[in-house]
Amino acid sequence: MKYAKLSQTEDLMPTLGLGTWQAPPEVIETTVYKALDLGYRHIDTAFNYNNEEAIGNAIKRWIQDGKGTRKDLFITTKLPHVGNRAADVKRFLHLQLGRLQMDYVDLYLIHVPFGFRCDPDTLTPLVKENGDYDIDMETDHISTWKAMEECQREGLIRNLGLSNFNETQILKIINSATIKPQVLQVELHAYFQQLDLRKFCMEHEIVVTAYAPLGSPGAKEHFVNKYNYSPDVFPDLLGHPEVKDIARNHGKTPAQVLLRFLVQQKVIVIPKSTSDHRLKENSDIYDFELLPAEINRLKKLDKGEDSRVFNFLFWKGVEKHPEYPFKLQTVDTSKD
Repeated sequence: MKYAKLSQTEDLMPTLGLGTWQAPPEVIETTVYKALDLGYRHIDTAFNYNNEEAIGNAIKRWIQDGKGTRKDLFITTKLPHVGNRAADVKRFLHLQLGRLQMDYVDLYLIHVPFGFRCDPDTLTPLVKENGDYDIDMETDHISTWKAMEECQREGLIRNLGLSNFNETQILKIINSATIKPQVLQVELHAYFQQLDLRKFCMEHEIVVTAYAPLGSPGAKEHFVNKYNYSPDVFPDLLGHPEVKDIARNHGKTPAQVLLRFLVQQKVIVIPKSTSDHRLKENSDIYDFELLPAEINRLKKLDKGEDSRVFNFLFWKGVEKHPEYPFKLQTVDTSKD
C-alpha cells in the first residue's frame, strides 16, 4: 500500500480505498471484512449511503478477531446535505460515530456544498408538493467549517475536507479557516480529469480523492432506472480501445490501468466493488508502472465537463441553490 501525507497533521492516507456508495448494509458488512483481509485499510462511507452501521460492525468484528487495530485504519465519512449547517454538525457526527462504533473518524468531509431542510423523523430531505427539494438557501460554509474545526479540536475528527466543491468555494474556506481543507473528494476519471482543479489543490496542499475513478459503471443502472437518464450519458472507460491496449501491454486489466493512471499522478482512488474478484483486482495496482507515453495517451481521453456524471440534478430544484457548484450543462440526460 502507498500513502499520501496530509497537510497540518501529517497523517498518512492510503492511496487506495474502498468506496461503498450503493452498497446495501447486508452486502457491505461482508465486503468490508473481506476487503480488510485483502489489505485495504481505507474505507469511504457517508451518512447518505445508509451503511455506516454495517461498516462499523465489520470493522469491530475484524478488530475483535485479532486481525488489526483501529489505528491501522483510515475511515472517511461525510456530513450530509440535510445537516449542512453549523448547528447540526456535532449532532450528525455523534450519530455517525455511534453507527460506526468509533471514537473518531480519520477524515470528515462536507459531502456537498448545498443544503436541504431535514425531515426530523426520517433524517432525509424534505420535498415540496411540486416535487422540488426543500432547499436551505442560507447554507453557510464558513460557519459549518468552524463547527467541524471544533470537533477536530475535541478529537472527534483527525482531518477535515470537502467533497464536490468548486475552486471559489474552497478558496473562501481556506481564507477563513484555522484548519485548512486537507482533502477534496470529487468525481475524477480518465474522461473527466479536472486538471485545473487538481492544480489548484496542489498549490494549496489539498490531497485529491477520485470517486468514480472507473467512470462509475455501477451508477448507470441506478440513474437510468431511478432518474430516467439516458444510458448514452455514461462513459465506457473499461471498454475503451486505448485503455485495453495499455492493459494488454502490462498483463493487467483495464480497471487496474485506470486506477494506476490516477494513483501514479498522486490522486487517491476509492473504487467500489462487492465482488471478491474485483476487490482483489482493484488492489493489485502497485506492482507495475505506466510509461510516460502511456500516461499521455490516457490524458488525451479527457473530455472535460461534458463527461461529468454526478451533477446532482436528480435532486429536483438543486440548481436553484446559491451554492450549486457546477456550470449547468444543456445536455439532455433523459431517455426519449
